[in-house]
Amino acid sequence: MLVIAAAPAAAQSADADAELAAVRERVASEFKEILPQHVFPGPVDGWYTIRKGAIVAYISADGRYLLQGDIIDLDAQANLTEAERNVARHEMIGALGAGDAIVFSPEPAKLRHSVSIFTDIDCGYCRRLHSQIDQYLAKGIEVRYLLYPRSGPASPSWQKAEQVWCSPDRNNALTLAKLDREFETRQCDTANEMISEHYALGQDVGLRGTPAIVFEDGTLVSGYLTPDRLAAALDAEDD
Repeated sequence: MLVIAAAPAAAQSADADAELAAVRERVASEFKEILPQHVFPGPVDGWYTIRKGAIVAYISADGRYLLQGDIIDLDAQANLTEAERNVARHEMIGALGAGDAIVFSPEPAKLRHSVSIFTDIDCGYCRRLHSQIDQYLAKGIEVRYLLYPRSGPASPSWQKAEQVWCSPDRNNALTLAKLDREFETRQCDTANEMISEHYALGQDVGLRGTPAIVFEDGTLVSGYLTPDRLAAALDAEDD
């Protein structure tokens, strides 16, 4: 009896594997930037998810129809697509090394939350946020800055970002740069590469402006939040 029961299940599994392989082959042949591993079973029967960075789309099981848009589970009142984006952002931010950000951290005993913030040195709201850095730290929020010069490579903001990264004291340099004050810097070989990595990562997570705040679970908040509002939003995520 066990063998008879297992046979249909094994056949169904093989069919599902073959269908997934066929969809992956179709997608990879249509879109050069999409790899087979970017396609996996989706949340709705008959559809597969395509996820590259925070870009999420869906393709029908026969490989014919491509859908871009959010899938909402009305019963659960949940945005399934945004949940996929959060997973992607969590993975991308988590892949950064310990020295790949400029970190302002509270005392270990007070640490409650950690956020990654894409910042532009010349952005007004970025400067406003950083002017309150001590208040964020007092609420137990660690801020991990990623440099995102909105004007792109070769712009004055990009040059400032490189100078901050090359400073022997990046934290102090970032603070002074946001105040339009001079700071100690030097030539270094890693600056352009690291700022380019931050810039590409910002595009991959789907930011629409700066500051852009990424929570530990991958939730993206575009724009400035006061220390009180950010702390409340982070506490709500924990509930």
